[in-house]
Amino acid sequence: MMQQPGRLIGLGVGPGDPELITVKALRLLRESPVVAYFVAKGKKGNAFGIIEAHLQDAQTLLPLVYPVTTEALPAPLSYEQVISDFYDTAGEQLAAHLDAGRDVAVICEGDPFFYGSYMYLHDRLAERYEAEVVPGVCSMLGGASVLGAPLVYRNQSLSVLSGVLPHEELKRRLADADAAVVMKLGRNFPKVRQVLEELGLAGRALYVERATMANQKIVPLDQVDPLSSPYFSLIIVPGERWQG
Repeated sequence: MMQQPGRLIGLGVGPGDPELITVKALRLLRESPVVAYFVAKGKKGNAFGIIEAHLQDAQTLLPLVYPVTTEALPAPLSYEQVISDFYDTAGEQLAAHLDAGRDVAVICEGDPFFYGSYMYLHDRLAERYEAEVVPGVCSMLGGASVLGAPLVYRNQSLSVLSGVLPHEELKRRLADADAAVVMKLGRNFPKVRQVLEELGLAGRALYVERATMANQKIVPLDQVDPLSSPYFSLIIVPGERWQG
């Protein structure tokens, strides 16, 4: 009799505040015999910190350690190739457990399908195994809540942009946006701030680091230190207020 494969479960665990994990995500987390999580070398990881208190001794932990954490690599190394190979290997690690009939919960900070690393495993495995994805509160919504900034009013549209975009492309998209959220700041922060200033949007822009986490930090845009701007930060440019 063939072994029934396990389920692949992508669990969004929220932006940082442990109380923002959903009831469903918590239930599936506790029921999963294998819990996988992405982590930088030598670190525990934010997502793991969110769920650590809920883990049980019988569960198998599967850390998926990133080989690189920056896109700037010396030649002839290619970030795209290195990280693609990593996801291939991680996918096969999960497949070994799934083939043995064990469900695997992959925890993901924020939402699994919103800039979440889980999506790359989903792309590789979801056609081979039963897969379920549990949405989570993403950093964008966590940031808006702690800033007290409604994102869009009435018929406005929201643009979610990557700070990695080239200067002119970012400027064009921000100029066309009713409201915007700029993700992936880090080393891109000086460029993003310059674009906002050129468009006259700096006065509307709000900056937050590690939204909803214990070490959350809200700083005026002109006081942000570009050299220490963390990866877990974003800029929100809310839509123009509408008095309903």
